[in-house]
Amino acid sequence: MSTILHLFCGKIAAGKSTFAKRLSGQSDALLISEDDWMSTLYGPELHCFDDYVRFSARLRAVMEPHLVSLLRDGTSVVLDFPANTRGLRAWMRGVAEEAEVLPILHYLDLPDARCRERLRKRNASGTHAFAPSDDDFDLVSRYFETPEPDEGIAVIVHGGL
Repeated sequence: MSTILHLFCGKIAAGKSTFAKRLSGQSDALLISEDDWMSTLYGPELHCFDDYVRFSARLRAVMEPHLVSLLRDGTSVVLDFPANTRGLRAWMRGVAEEAEVLPILHYLDLPDARCRERLRKRNASGTHAFAPSDDDFDLVSRYFETPEPDEGIAVIVHGGL
């Protein structure tokens, strides 16, 4: 079996983390979750989207050599970091290229209304490290870029999860 870097794209509450956990369990790949790392390392300091952008960049810088090492050693990785922009996907593709492994992007393509419904339910449950508001959903969604074939990553589209 070849080593794979699994990536995830989709709007807030599309089900990326849930799918990532399930895929990790089914494939025996190592799950690395941005939300877990971010909430533990920076939780009290995360007040706005700009904070997230700054701290997420720091986390990626630290994780990159670790990810490459894991992948080169033959450990498939389920990278539960949002691959929601061309720039982020390019970084992830670069990690895969440096490690000489196949990247696969799982695109969870759900309508905004369904994502909002799931977000409200998730927030009410209190089970997630972060509880974005509808305004946060709108702000983050403005940056979302649908994956395109010219990005050089194999994409599997999942709808209705």
